[in-house]
Amino acid sequence: MLIEHISDTARWVAYYRAMETERPDAIFSDPFARRLAGLKGEEIVRTMRQARMAAWAMIVRTAVFDEIIMTSIAERGVDTVLNIAAGLDARPWRLNLPPKLRWFDIDLPAILAYKTDTLRDEKPKCAYEAIAADITDVKVRREIFARVGAAAKDVLVVTEGLLIYLTREEVEALATDLAHQPAFYWWLLDIASPRLLKYMTRSWGKAVEKGNAPFKFAPAEGTDFYRPLGWREVEFHAAMEEAKRLDREMKFMPVWRLVMRLFPKKKREELKRMSGFVLLERNDVTSMFPTPVRSRPAVP
Repeated sequence: MLIEHISDTARWVAYYRAMETERPDAIFSDPFARRLAGLKGEEIVRTMRQARMAAWAMIVRTAVFDEIIMTSIAERGVDTVLNIAAGLDARPWRLNLPPKLRWFDIDLPAILAYKTDTLRDEKPKCAYEAIAADITDVKVRREIFARVGAAAKDVLVVTEGLLIYLTREEVEALATDLAHQPAFYWWLLDIASPRLLKYMTRSWGKAVEKGNAPFKFAPAEGTDFYRPLGWREVEFHAAMEEAKRLDREMKFMPVWRLVMRLFPKKKREELKRMSGFVLLERNDVTSMFPTPVRSRPAVP
């Protein structure tokens, strides 16, 4: 069994970051990724069906999330990042973050202990705190959100790679709890369509189910799912378009783009939004931010 627990998916993705970092033309640098991925992460990518072929998607997601996080801090006034199900993300150590920024990682005790122990000799760039907790425990989750919110003015919530493992009801409850915190203004997440969920299930469904981490959530209504829960879309970054921009397209993608030109416009839009990276804004903050900032720094 390659994936024995949901935490093994963090090793899987960490190895993708190591792969990118070691390229001469890397679009980001994560010098801790190989150490964090360990032999288990390498084994998953080496032996699991089509795992290496999917590297582009995780690499592009990492790069785009980096950009949005840095822009939100520089231009939106974010003073706190709440990274839910942080896994082996090393951004507090690898990004050029302001020293005064507060960064909270939340995840299960074992994975956070492994990460902090592995990086024990490294110094984070900002004020960092690891919070060991099961985010699906509603009482614990609300207590953590209240504590973080009470000490912050402008919070960016990050749920990278988390929501697809939750049920629709669990995502609804999480979104509602986040929206109830006055200081939680922004939410950065990745989203999959039902079409993509079917493809992922065919490719890796059995492997992740063995580790009790089946794919579950892909809302047919896209980001409109979040509107009645207190959130609206500010930015949508289509994975395919970002991959082209960053020169990390999957094999045969240029041919697929040519084929897509033959489809009706509505179908092209549907396919474009099959997978993406989304910045949400809490619905009730439009009066405070009448002109939402939509820019992002150019990639060197």
